[in-house]
Amino acid sequence: MTMDYQKAGRYFKLGLISTAALAATAGIALAKSDIVVAMQLEPPHLDPTSAAAGAIDSVLYSNVFEGLTRFGPDGSVNPGLAKGWEISEDGKTYTFMLREGVTFHDGSAMDAEDVKFSLDRARAEDSANAQKALFEGIESVEVVDPLTVKVTLAAPNGSFLFNMAWGDAVIVAPETIADIKTTPIGTGAFTFKNWVQGDKIDLEKNAAYWGTPAKLDKVSFKFISDPTAAFAAVMAEDVDAFVGFPAPENLPQFEADPRFQVLVGSTEGETILSTNNKMPPFDNVKVRKALAHAIDRQAIIDGAMFGYGTPIGTHFAPHNPDYVDLTANSAYDPKMAKALLAEAGYADGFKTTLKLPPPSYARRGGEIIAAQLRAVGIEAEISNLEWAQWLEQVFRGKDYGLTIVSHTEPFDIGIYARPDYYFQYDNPSFQQLMTDLGAEADPAKRSALLATAQETISGDYVNGYLFQLAYPTVANAKVQGLWKDAPTQATDLTAVYWQ
Repeated sequence: MTMDYQKAGRYFKLGLISTAALAATAGIALAKSDIVVAMQLEPPHLDPTSAAAGAIDSVLYSNVFEGLTRFGPDGSVNPGLAKGWEISEDGKTYTFMLREGVTFHDGSAMDAEDVKFSLDRARAEDSANAQKALFEGIESVEVVDPLTVKVTLAAPNGSFLFNMAWGDAVIVAPETIADIKTTPIGTGAFTFKNWVQGDKIDLEKNAAYWGTPAKLDKVSFKFISDPTAAFAAVMAEDVDAFVGFPAPENLPQFEADPRFQVLVGSTEGETILSTNNKMPPFDNVKVRKALAHAIDRQAIIDGAMFGYGTPIGTHFAPHNPDYVDLTANSAYDPKMAKALLAEAGYADGFKTTLKLPPPSYARRGGEIIAAQLRAVGIEAEISNLEWAQWLEQVFRGKDYGLTIVSHTEPFDIGIYARPDYYFQYDNPSFQQLMTDLGAEADPAKRSALLATAQETISGDYVNGYLFQLAYPTVANAKVQGLWKDAPTQATDLTAVYWQ
């Protein structure tokens, strides 16, 4: 098709023809500037500093909220709102140099006072932060000047910069904290626009972003919990990408369709049969050991995940160089499980609850595990809970016998050192191990401590260790810049664009 470019230019100057129309008439394809990303779980609210729901970080981490440091797509810890830092010789004082010209989405300046507020709020006695332990080692936070913050620790902590990259450690402003659960105001490359509960969350490009601007103008996160509906939405191209696609049995069909790309990455998600260690009979290690030997991991991976997942025998990611393969410690052996139950005084079995959150790995895996437990005499009554119910009953209320959940936080074996954590494991020797690990800087000694930690929780059969969660993403073939792996629970769209 030919075009009178002189006439078109005249119309363009007069404002009678848009850039897009001009490009279309000339046969030039403009890249899209908006995207619809689907995920299975909707956040219960939008404050990443006061809830354990990973779905909050899935939407807001890096996109809306940022911390002093941040995770990269390879799991590395990189500068965030801090452009650099100095560590004292004794390893107890971190002096952070903040970036200049950073503003919150409401236009107010982000400075050292906001950092102090955020860290003090997270470590306060009445803190609702789900990962409060990340901040317990902080002795003081001092504002040196508007762009310098000094954080003093009670003892050296080799993981401190890593901890500051968690979504639970993002920087917020005291002026906007009252409405953060519904109107999040951060410093990220996108601003919060709208939340239609039960449907979607809309973000827009932050024109005043301090760093490399986002390549997309608009982002919509769409929430589709049902695997069948997820498949239909992607096939109809109603969504441009589905992260954490919940129907792995459909992946081969997408791989064969040139309209799509399939990315199957790894995660930090240790998927476990979480066990309430203080609820009888699970306060008896023989019962927990019986539980572990009653479970056929591979049958769960094949039946619930269609082969996507790596068996684990402890709470540690297999791709970590310090991982110890302890799967043989809880090999599938129903005869041994029955014998252990008899030794523990439960020869006739017992009844318990199995409370399942919405993800398909939990719902599908729960049915398989209930059948496996039934075969050794344990009757697990299944309750399917919505995410808010699970947080209330299981995570906060500790009102459960068993549950299935994937712990997607990075390098989180330290949760076993918290007696009041929801599975209520209380082992002083393990707690000391984690204290020693935090103070140890020598890589070889840290590796040895981590091996002992993994062996300890595996030998105590704290939980049923199932598999490392795979992270499948199905997307339009033209979408570029999506993270393949999930080193933290995030859908970082700051570098995503259309080809």
